[in-house]
Amino acid sequence: MKLSFAIAVLLLAPGMAMGQASPQTGSQGGQAQGQSTSKPAAPNAAQVQPSGGGNRVPQAKSQEEFSAYQSAMAKTDPSEMAAAAEAFAVKFPDSELREILYVRAMTLYQQNDNSERETAMGRKALALDPNDPVPLIHVSSALAETTRDTDLDRQDRLNEAAKDAQAAINNIDTGLHIPPNVPPEQVAAVKASIIAMAYETLGVIHIGQKDYAAAEQELQKAVDARKASPDAGVYLRLSVAQDNLGKYPQALESANKALQLAQQGSVVQSLARQQQARLQKLIAAGSPGSPAAAPSATPTPAKPAQTSQPSNATPPATPH
Repeated sequence: MKLSFAIAVLLLAPGMAMGQASPQTGSQGGQAQGQSTSKPAAPNAAQVQPSGGGNRVPQAKSQEEFSAYQSAMAKTDPSEMAAAAEAFAVKFPDSELREILYVRAMTLYQQNDNSERETAMGRKALALDPNDPVPLIHVSSALAETTRDTDLDRQDRLNEAAKDAQAAINNIDTGLHIPPNVPPEQVAAVKASIIAMAYETLGVIHIGQKDYAAAEQELQKAVDARKASPDAGVYLRLSVAQDNLGKYPQALESANKALQLAQQGSVVQSLARQQQARLQKLIAAGSPGSPAAAPSATPTPAKPAQTSQPSNATPPATPH
């Protein structure tokens, strides 16, 4: 399974990025006011809020802390970003900005297809805010992506992936760091994207465990959550689960949908076409045949979008 399969990446409005503001003191409520720089900040790195809900701007307790944060956020290499996040956390162990930096490092590793380091940074972010759905879905999806049948800790990894996916769903209304003035429709799209990815991840886990009935349920939930932006990979997995349950007409319908949605020339298109032809032959012959295996070549849960939560967040507040 490969997390970064190139099917329909979940998108929000283009150009939405969290800008870093020039620090100014004396602003109302301690919030930074100023012009955004030309360099966008980290995808997914939104403002910190208490785990119990209630948005607020993260607070830098000193000018030194704020400057160090800005310097760290400017990193574009994932290893350099991770090192900067660690150094910042050591120097400012009580800073509210630490999670933002770990999430930044997490997403950079994701973009470089380094699931192991993505998971490590995501876990560090979750140690600071265990209810944030963004690192929850990153860690969950990355674990589902990299776990193999031969792993000695396979069950532990799958248990963690399932727990985090469910936690992303459970905390979707209270754990997201939503900046002020974000349009409600954008917030709704973000929530739907994360929920769909979480259900898809749960479905992939169940397919790996050969619990096809549970897989079908979770993947159907992912389909329902993605009605506004249906995904070929989800329909292909749903077809595999239904196929293994002997639900051939339903499996064919899902395969047809996957083929309809798949990008021209993609791996998903090829696999969906194979699944479609196989099911058509089975149905025409009136024979159940052998159900499709859970193919390792099928795409895994969608990579969490680089803008998977509103990213035009108000920058951290500067010290007074």
